[in-house]
Amino acid sequence: MIIENKKVVSVNYHLTVNENNMEVLVEKTDAEHPFVFLFGAGGLLEAFENNLKGKQVGDSFDFKIEAENGYGLVDEDSIVTIPIEAFKAEDGSIDEEMVKVGNTLPMTDNEGNRLQGVVEEITDAHVRMDFNHPLAGQDLRFKGIVLDIRDASAEELAHGHVHGPHGHHH
Repeated sequence: MIIENKKVVSVNYHLTVNENNMEVLVEKTDAEHPFVFLFGAGGLLEAFENNLKGKQVGDSFDFKIEAENGYGLVDEDSIVTIPIEAFKAEDGSIDEEMVKVGNTLPMTDNEGNRLQGVVEEITDAHVRMDFNHPLAGQDLRFKGIVLDIRDASAEELAHGHVHGPHGHHH
């Protein structure tokens, strides 16, 4: 059986990025906790799936995805300055454990969309936050092995995701 649309695929991989000419581990799976997904369901990076298409159980892989085809380039418009008042409680205080440089905060934009932003700077007047994906601007390297391939069930196809072990549970 090969990896193609409507197949449930289990892979074990290491995801790294290059920082200062060194490979830095971002994420890794293992045989006990593989990455299991419904191939062709549209929930993954297209370039990730393209690099796995046609592989079989036991095949290894080692490929890079350029930033443009991964999580995109850094968008300067996604780095915003928000007035400090937006972070103040009714008594005028700021939760300094929550609002500090390097922390990721859940936010909502003017249209009610939920976003995650990283605090980059705090001044008396504003908080500068980066709403780019954490891997924006990074070339990704996936190295691993295909562990299992099976036909998706009718229910998995209807729901668009994997059910059961390592998948979604209702």
